[in-house]
Amino acid sequence: MLDIAEVLDRWAAEGRDFAVATVISVSGSAPRAPGAALAVDAEGTVVGSVSGGCVEGAVYDLCVESLRSGGTVVERFGYSDEDAFAVGLTCGGEIELLITPVTQDAELVRDALRAASRGETVALARVTRGPEELLGSPLLVHEDGTYELAAPGGGQGAPHDLPHRTRIADEAHTMLTAGRTGSLELAGLTFFVESEVPPPRMIVFGAVDFAAALVRTAKLLGYHVTVCDARPVFATRARFPEADDIVVDWPHRYLRQTRTDARTVLCVLTHDAKFDVPLLTEALRLPVAYIGAMGSRRTHEDRERRLREAGLTERELARLRSPIGLDLGARTPEETAVSIAAEIIAARQGGTGLPLTGSGTPIHRREGAVAA
Repeated sequence: MLDIAEVLDRWAAEGRDFAVATVISVSGSAPRAPGAALAVDAEGTVVGSVSGGCVEGAVYDLCVESLRSGGTVVERFGYSDEDAFAVGLTCGGEIELLITPVTQDAELVRDALRAASRGETVALARVTRGPEELLGSPLLVHEDGTYELAAPGGGQGAPHDLPHRTRIADEAHTMLTAGRTGSLELAGLTFFVESEVPPPRMIVFGAVDFAAALVRTAKLLGYHVTVCDARPVFATRARFPEADDIVVDWPHRYLRQTRTDARTVLCVLTHDAKFDVPLLTEALRLPVAYIGAMGSRRTHEDRERRLREAGLTERELARLRSPIGLDLGARTPEETAVSIAAEIIAARQGGTGLPLTGSGTPIHRREGAVAA
C-alpha cells in the first residue's frame, strides 16, 4: 500500500473512501513483489497494479466489494492454464492479496499514508492470518521505535486488543531499520509489514564521464545519488544535473563524515591511487551493501597491493568488486553504467549475473518470512 502512498494520501485528503489490494506473499514466478498495491475509490478510479495485468480485473471487483461491504479479505491467485478466460497468473506463480477498505474512520492507516507520502520513515504492520476479527488490524511503527494502535472503533479490526503488541512493534521496527517489507509470524498471528524508508544512497567517487552515465542510471533505480570529487573544476552541477548532491572534498574525508548504512552503494571511478587507496581503506571497513572500483586488472592488482600495505585483511579485500561491473562487453560510458548497475542489482537480489536462457534459476526471487 505504501508504494502508492502519495496518491492515496491525496485521495484521503479529498475525503474519498477507497479499498486497497496489497500483495502480501509471492511464490514461484510473479511480476510484482510484496508491497505492490492496487486501489479503487468509490467512483471506480484505479491506481497501482498487483500483477502487471493478469488478474487486475478480478482484483478491481474485490476492491469494489470490500468498499461496499466494509469487509477485509485475503485472496490467492495462482496459475491460469489454457483456458483463456480463467483468472490467474500466466507466469505460473502465485500471489496472495490483502484487500481492505480505507474509510474515513481508518485514521491510523491514513496516518501511515500521510507519513509515507512525506518521505518519513515508518512501518505499517497489518494482520493477514489470525482470528477473523483481527484481520487487517493495523499497527504503525515510527523510526524511533514508538508505535500506535487504532483506537476502539477506529476501523480495520480491533487492534486495541492486539496481543503481544510490544513484541510485534519491536519486530516490525527491526524490519523497518533494515528497510524490509515482508511477513512476520508471532504468537499465532501473521503480519504483513510494509517499510517506508528514504531511498538508498549511491555515492559515486570521481567526477568523470562514466560517473555522469552512472548517475542517470542510478536515478532510474531509485537511488539518492551523490557525486564526490576533490577537483572543483570537474564536480559541477553543469556536468551532473541529475545528481542529488555534488560534493567537492577528498573522497576518503567525505566518506568518513557522511551517513552510510547497510543499503549504501559506493562506486569508485577515480582509478587514481592517491584517491583510491585512502578511500577504499575507509570503505572496506564500513557495513555497506556494495563497494566497486573501476580500473584495469593491472590497476586492480596494484591497488590490492597498496591496500594490503595499508593494513587491510584478505576478508576485507574480498568485499571489493574490482574491476567494477559485469562482463557485458561494455565500452561506452552508458554501457559501462548498465554493467555496473547490473552487478549492483545482482548483489542486492542474490542473482547470478548469468543469462536466464538455459540457466534454470528462478526469474523472481522472494524474501522469506520472518519467524519470531
